[in-house]
Amino acid sequence: MKKKLCLFFILLIIWILLTLPFNIQNLLLGIVISFIVSLIFKDYYSERIAEVFRIKKIIAIIKYIFTFLYYMLLANLDVMYRVLHPSLPINPGIVKVKTELKSNLAKTILANSITLTPGTLTVDIEGEFLYIHWINVKSANIEDATGYIVKRFEKILKEIFE
Repeated sequence: MKKKLCLFFILLIIWILLTLPFNIQNLLLGIVISFIVSLIFKDYYSERIAEVFRIKKIIAIIKYIFTFLYYMLLANLDVMYRVLHPSLPINPGIVKVKTELKSNLAKTILANSITLTPGTLTVDIEGEFLYIHWINVKSANIEDATGYIVKRFEKILKEIFE
Protein backbone atom coordinates (compact mmCIF):
# COMPACT_ATOMS: atom_id res chain seq x y z
CA MET A 1 0.00 0.00 0.00
CA LYS A 2 2.82 2.38 0.93
CA LYS A 3 4.51 1.72 -2.41
CA LYS A 4 1.31 2.45 -4.37
CA LEU A 5 0.68 5.64 -2.42
CA CYS A 6 4.23 6.96 -2.92
CA LEU A 7 4.14 6.12 -6.62
CA PHE A 8 0.73 7.81 -6.91
CA PHE A 9 2.00 11.06 -5.35
CA ILE A 10 5.18 11.09 -7.43
CA LEU A 11 3.17 10.62 -10.62
CA LEU A 12 0.64 13.25 -9.58
CA ILE A 13 3.37 15.81 -8.84
CA ILE A 14 4.97 15.14 -12.22
CA TRP A 15 1.55 15.41 -13.89
CA ILE A 16 0.85 18.76 -12.23
CA LEU A 17 4.27 20.13 -13.23
CA LEU A 18 3.85 18.99 -16.84
CA THR A 19 0.31 20.35 -17.24
CA LEU A 20 0.79 23.85 -15.89
CA PRO A 21 -1.09 26.21 -15.69
CA PHE A 22 -3.04 24.61 -12.90
CA ASN A 23 -6.79 23.97 -13.30
CA ILE A 24 -9.27 21.58 -11.74
CA GLN A 25 -9.83 19.47 -14.88
CA ASN A 26 -6.10 18.75 -15.21
CA LEU A 27 -5.91 17.91 -11.51
CA LEU A 28 -8.83 15.47 -11.67
CA LEU A 29 -7.48 13.83 -14.82
CA GLY A 30 -4.04 13.62 -13.19
CA ILE A 31 -5.51 11.95 -10.11
CA VAL A 32 -7.29 9.34 -12.25
CA ILE A 33 -4.28 8.63 -14.47
CA SER A 34 -1.84 8.54 -11.54
CA PHE A 35 -4.12 6.14 -9.69
CA ILE A 36 -4.47 3.79 -12.66
CA VAL A 37 -0.74 3.84 -13.46
CA SER A 38 0.22 3.25 -9.82
CA LEU A 39 -2.13 0.24 -9.68
CA ILE A 40 -0.80 -1.26 -12.90
CA PHE A 41 2.92 -0.68 -12.26
CA LYS A 42 3.14 -1.05 -8.47
CA ASP A 43 5.06 -4.33 -8.74
CA TYR A 44 7.78 -2.81 -10.91
CA TYR A 45 9.03 -0.44 -8.22
CA SER A 46 10.95 -1.37 -5.13
CA GLU A 47 9.98 -0.60 -1.56
CA ARG A 48 12.68 2.10 -1.62
CA ILE A 49 10.39 4.41 -3.61
CA ALA A 50 9.09 5.79 -0.29
CA GLU A 51 12.61 7.07 0.48
CA VAL A 52 12.12 9.80 -2.13
CA PHE A 53 9.97 11.67 0.37
CA ARG A 54 12.75 11.96 2.96
CA ILE A 55 14.06 15.50 3.38
CA LYS A 56 17.71 14.49 2.78
CA LYS A 57 16.75 12.78 -0.48
CA ILE A 58 14.66 15.73 -1.65
CA ILE A 59 17.55 18.12 -0.93
CA ALA A 60 19.97 15.81 -2.76
CA ILE A 61 17.62 15.58 -5.77
CA ILE A 62 17.33 19.38 -5.92
CA LYS A 63 21.11 19.69 -5.58
CA TYR A 64 21.55 17.17 -8.39
CA ILE A 65 19.20 19.06 -10.69
CA PHE A 66 21.09 22.33 -10.17
CA THR A 67 24.48 20.61 -10.52
CA PHE A 68 23.35 18.95 -13.74
CA LEU A 69 21.98 22.22 -15.15
CA TYR A 70 25.22 24.04 -14.25
CA TYR A 71 27.44 21.49 -16.00
CA MET A 72 25.05 21.28 -18.94
CA LEU A 73 25.29 25.07 -19.36
CA LEU A 74 29.10 24.96 -19.22
CA ALA A 75 29.20 22.14 -21.77
CA ASN A 76 26.78 24.00 -24.06
CA LEU A 77 29.01 27.06 -23.96
CA ASP A 78 32.08 24.92 -24.68
CA VAL A 79 30.47 23.20 -27.68
CA MET A 80 29.09 26.52 -28.94
CA TYR A 81 32.58 28.04 -28.73
CA ARG A 82 34.02 25.09 -30.67
CA VAL A 83 31.35 25.45 -33.37
CA LEU A 84 31.93 29.20 -33.71
CA HIS A 85 35.72 28.74 -33.79
CA PRO A 86 36.31 25.82 -36.18
CA SER A 87 40.07 26.29 -36.01
CA LEU A 88 39.96 25.23 -32.35
CA PRO A 89 41.40 21.72 -32.25
CA ILE A 90 39.27 18.89 -30.95
CA ASN A 91 40.41 15.49 -29.81
CA PRO A 92 37.42 13.14 -30.06
CA GLY A 93 37.61 9.63 -28.71
CA ILE A 94 36.04 6.98 -26.52
CA VAL A 95 37.25 6.81 -22.93
CA LYS A 96 36.63 4.23 -20.25
CA VAL A 97 35.52 5.62 -16.89
CA LYS A 98 34.77 3.88 -13.62
CA THR A 99 31.76 4.43 -11.40
CA GLU A 100 31.35 3.50 -7.76
CA LEU A 101 27.56 3.44 -8.03
CA LYS A 102 25.95 0.07 -7.27
CA SER A 103 22.31 0.64 -8.25
CA ASN A 104 21.35 0.07 -11.88
CA LEU A 105 18.97 3.04 -11.68
CA ALA A 106 21.77 5.29 -10.40
CA LYS A 107 24.08 4.11 -13.19
CA THR A 108 21.35 4.76 -15.75
CA ILE A 109 20.75 8.28 -14.44
CA LEU A 110 24.52 8.90 -14.48
CA ALA A 111 24.76 7.64 -18.07
CA ASN A 112 21.80 9.79 -19.14
CA SER A 113 23.26 12.85 -17.41
CA ILE A 114 26.54 12.33 -19.25
CA THR A 115 24.71 11.88 -22.56
CA LEU A 116 22.55 14.97 -22.01
CA THR A 117 25.67 17.04 -21.36
CA PRO A 118 26.85 18.30 -24.78
CA GLY A 119 30.24 16.98 -25.85
CA THR A 120 29.84 13.60 -24.16
CA LEU A 121 27.82 10.52 -25.04
CA THR A 122 27.52 7.29 -23.07
CA VAL A 123 28.14 4.45 -25.50
CA ASP A 124 28.00 1.43 -23.17
CA ILE A 125 27.89 0.32 -19.55
CA GLU A 126 29.70 -2.84 -18.47
CA GLY A 127 29.54 -3.48 -14.73
CA GLU A 128 31.33 -0.62 -13.04
CA PHE A 129 32.70 0.85 -16.27
CA LEU A 130 31.11 3.29 -18.69
CA TYR A 131 32.39 3.94 -22.19
CA ILE A 132 32.01 7.60 -23.11
CA HIS A 133 32.48 9.31 -26.47
CA TRP A 134 34.10 12.62 -25.59
CA ILE A 135 34.45 15.51 -28.04
CA ASN A 136 37.73 16.68 -26.52
CA VAL A 137 39.56 13.90 -24.69
CA LYS A 138 41.74 15.52 -22.04
CA SER A 139 43.08 12.21 -20.72
CA ALA A 140 42.71 8.56 -21.71
CA ASN A 141 43.70 7.52 -18.18
CA ILE A 142 40.70 5.93 -16.42
CA GLU A 143 41.17 7.87 -13.17
CA ASP A 144 41.63 11.24 -14.86
CA ALA A 145 38.73 10.76 -17.27
CA THR A 146 36.54 9.59 -14.37
CA GLY A 147 37.42 12.77 -12.49
CA TYR A 148 36.55 14.98 -15.46
CA ILE A 149 33.29 13.28 -16.44
CA VAL A 150 31.81 11.15 -13.66
CA LYS A 151 32.75 12.47 -10.22
CA ARG A 152 30.74 15.69 -10.46
CA PHE A 153 27.49 13.71 -10.74
CA GLU A 154 28.42 10.55 -8.87
CA LYS A 155 28.84 12.12 -5.44
CA ILE A 156 25.28 13.47 -5.40
CA LEU A 157 23.82 10.30 -6.94
CA LYS A 158 25.34 8.35 -4.04
CA GLU A 159 23.43 10.60 -1.63
CA ILE A 160 20.21 9.85 -3.48
CA PHE A 161 20.54 6.11 -4.14
CA GLU A 162 22.87 4.67 -1.51
